[in-house]
Amino acid sequence: MQGHGEGAGQEPLRWWQTRWFVAAMALLAAVPLIWPDIPPLVDLPGHMGRYRVQLAHGQVPWLGDWYNFDWQLIGNLGIDLLIVPLEPIMGLELAVKLIVLMTPVLTATGLLWIAREVHGRIPATALFALPIVYSFPFHFGFVNFALAMALALNAFALWLRLARLGRLKLRAVLFVPIGLILWVCHTYGWGLLGVLAFAGELIRQWDRHPGWSEKWKAPFWAGIHCLSLFPPAVLMLAWRSGGHVGGQTADWFNWRAKMQWVTMIFRDRWELFDMATLATLFLVLLKGLRDPNIQYSRHLSISALFLVAVYVLLPRIVFGSAYADMRLAPFALGIALLALRPKPGIPMRNAALLAAAGLAFFGVRIAATTYSFWLYDKSYDRELAALDKLPQGARLITFIGETCRYEWKMSRLEHLPGIALERKLAYANDQWSMAGAQLLTVKLQGARGFNHDPSQIVTDVKCAREWWRPIAVSLARFPRQTYDYVWIVQPPKYDRRLEAGLIPVWRNGTSALFRVDDAARAPQLMMQDLGPYGPEMKTRMEAINRANRAS
Repeated sequence: MQGHGEGAGQEPLRWWQTRWFVAAMALLAAVPLIWPDIPPLVDLPGHMGRYRVQLAHGQVPWLGDWYNFDWQLIGNLGIDLLIVPLEPIMGLELAVKLIVLMTPVLTATGLLWIAREVHGRIPATALFALPIVYSFPFHFGFVNFALAMALALNAFALWLRLARLGRLKLRAVLFVPIGLILWVCHTYGWGLLGVLAFAGELIRQWDRHPGWSEKWKAPFWAGIHCLSLFPPAVLMLAWRSGGHVGGQTADWFNWRAKMQWVTMIFRDRWELFDMATLATLFLVLLKGLRDPNIQYSRHLSISALFLVAVYVLLPRIVFGSAYADMRLAPFALGIALLALRPKPGIPMRNAALLAAAGLAFFGVRIAATTYSFWLYDKSYDRELAALDKLPQGARLITFIGETCRYEWKMSRLEHLPGIALERKLAYANDQWSMAGAQLLTVKLQGARGFNHDPSQIVTDVKCAREWWRPIAVSLARFPRQTYDYVWIVQPPKYDRRLEAGLIPVWRNGTSALFRVDDAARAPQLMMQDLGPYGPEMKTRMEAINRANRAS
């Protein structure tokens, strides 16, 4: 693995610079996802429900009554396409698990490959970038995004390698289909590759043009070399001009949110631990500025600055997808960490200690994530036991407890109804319904306001700036003529009087599955059920009921 990058040297390979070490890090990145049957990522169960509709829409007649599913070319189809050949071979759940498991593996290999191409050898400091393989966007279940970003990192490493070998014509040819594949997987992957490729080519062109009188040409020629990545822009234009009313772009320059996303880069379960991880990595970056034995690569420093600029300019919502800017923060941090390297001549003992520290740091994060996922998996198993009592094809409405406190640890249960759709072909009211942003939209009749995300989220009181309903409102107002089963998952406290007309068929703690008694009357909603926001909620619900009767 002799390297030829900015920091290439002639010393023998050290243990963290070998192919065996890269393979070991890739395997280590997979460990947290080996045990759980369903990767416990917030949005993933909802996506799995959509995959089931995608695969069975033409064979199961009632799915066509509940959901529209229209294939179209959009920049968000990564796993949606991959499961088509894989599901008949291994089943949907295993196929999804294997694809998701490969995402952190590919992210780890991409990071180390980039480090090798830029520095010539993998620097000891590069190991500190590896924890971003399990960053908050991955935990949130943005699986198409995460897969595309992992592929983009590896594609960028290939871009650098072909430039280093002087295979520029081959690179131009190869990256036309590579760019198209990344865009189809998720637009962000294509965007990340474009930013990194331009930054990398800018530095190469800058070094190729001697004298300041010639260096002004560097941005021009960098853009010319990146034209092979332009074709997806045509697909983007066709997608966004398709006449869809959904998929809006909004909430620009939300500085408060942007600062919060930076602090949440490693958000998982234990706030102090996750924040300590982030603080440690910022200290590593600071050390690169102050330590005379460590320096920054121009190449990746420029790339990181470009990503920071994109992060600042991105709105919170892009094409109907929320948290657009948040998703980029871990990758800007990761590229900045990859920019670090020990200066030539640093004693081998010091470099080895630095590599050992980076490896230990990554190992601790992997161990914590493995334990966290095991705990989430136990929670999934407890709640999904209810599905053993649910008949195939049930019209199911689900209410999942949430609070207004926005705890650091998310329950990962927010889209559990998607598993009822995936396993039992039951209706799931957690599906996203945004024309132009998703292939699936809902059309269940008689369930207005209770048929798609976020109608599955319930709280004890009305939360400010949220569409979530209090549990009492949902139990009293959901359309009983439309649904025949109610699944309540870890709800806030409520008066059992509100279970009138619901026949329990399964209970576990506060969670329960009920069959709706068509002959029973719904309970009356009382002011005390609504807490401090009672009068406001009553006025709002009366207006909604009048609108429903009018329609």
